[in-house]
Amino acid sequence: MEQYLIEGGYPISGTIRASGNKNAALTCIAAALLTDEPVILRNIPDIEDVQVMLDVYRAFGGEVERLGPNAYHMILRDIKSSEVPLEYAKKIRASILFAGPLLARTGLAVLPPPGGDVIGRRRLDTHFLALTELGAQVEIHGAYRFTTGHPLSARGRLSGADIFLDEASVTATENALMAASLAKGTTILTNAAGEPHVQDLCRMLIMMGVMIEGIGSNVLTIRGADRLGGCDFTIGADFMEVGSFIGLAAATRGELFIEGPEIRDLRPCKIAFGKLGIIWEHEGTSLHVPKDQALRVNCDLGGMIPKIDDAPWPGFPPDLTSIITVVATQVEGTVLVHEKMFESRMFFVDKLIAMGARIVLCDPHRAVISGPSKLTGSKLQSPDVRAGMAMVIAAMCAQGKSVIRNVYQIERGYENLVARLSSLGARISGK
Repeated sequence: MEQYLIEGGYPISGTIRASGNKNAALTCIAAALLTDEPVILRNIPDIEDVQVMLDVYRAFGGEVERLGPNAYHMILRDIKSSEVPLEYAKKIRASILFAGPLLARTGLAVLPPPGGDVIGRRRLDTHFLALTELGAQVEIHGAYRFTTGHPLSARGRLSGADIFLDEASVTATENALMAASLAKGTTILTNAAGEPHVQDLCRMLIMMGVMIEGIGSNVLTIRGADRLGGCDFTIGADFMEVGSFIGLAAATRGELFIEGPEIRDLRPCKIAFGKLGIIWEHEGTSLHVPKDQALRVNCDLGGMIPKIDDAPWPGFPPDLTSIITVVATQVEGTVLVHEKMFESRMFFVDKLIAMGARIVLCDPHRAVISGPSKLTGSKLQSPDVRAGMAMVIAAMCAQGKSVIRNVYQIERGYENLVARLSSLGARISGK
């Protein structure tokens, strides 16, 4: 699709099932490179980024068979190339995740600079730090070339190391995990990321034969194996998608039942959304967002304006700052949203201001939102996955019709969005 047409002012209502975690799916596809045995991945979301990652896997010589909805059988007996094709690398930032497994299995990885969302500087230094600590050599001449000093036909073994990451980067942690899985000896990874998708990767690697301790913490101990086997692994639910739908339901004053979320992964979200007066209930593996909530900012002690800020796990996820910003426009009171990690993510708020939102962008990282605001339909352009979804929420709250273009960016992260929202009563169509 090229654009969405949305008529706002209608609350959503109904039941929706949580999709598999986008970020877990991408890294687990990369991890399938670590073995020449079959790998089955289940609960894989049907999104553009997944298809690009599968295309890269095929470019290495891998075979991919779709087993049914959201399930794939994968096998790569002999890697034909250790270079990520430029046409795929420029589409997706997650292409950097092939560095670790390629290097570990073949002794060579060549990657063009990755593409992806334009939300500010997204440094790769931590990837280089981790892989060089494991014994890789790095050359940068346009593309990034990682080697162990051995030819493709004779894989050089990486060596375990005690590594302190200079930042808790999710993708750098994942690259280090995959590279260390086939390294000789033990790797200790300190200041590691602990997000749910990192935890999923750890569980998959354990099924493949790696010993990993400290899952969910910022210190991971990985005991490398001589070779890894196949596995049949199911990806967990996408807590970022669930958080987006919670925000959508509350902002439109609708009622929503979400099936299959990982409730434990939503604890940081519950605190942040709670500052806007948004509540939800859960029974077993189902979550319920009640309709017609009294959306009102809960001030800090002493009546102070509260702050919602992101942080590495287990903090509030950076990917949901765009979502919670637009939700705050529909809430009574004033709140400060502080996006600390990416200096360009908040620039989309000028579109919300044009729709009628009362927002002061203090600097590239901080926005003060006062609500509730009556939004009006507008013509919008999606700059990235999460800001695009935030615009969908704004359009569904607005009076009148909106057009959102460049929806490719949204569909990179949200599965069958038009059909799923239409099933909840949203007035949305795509063309």
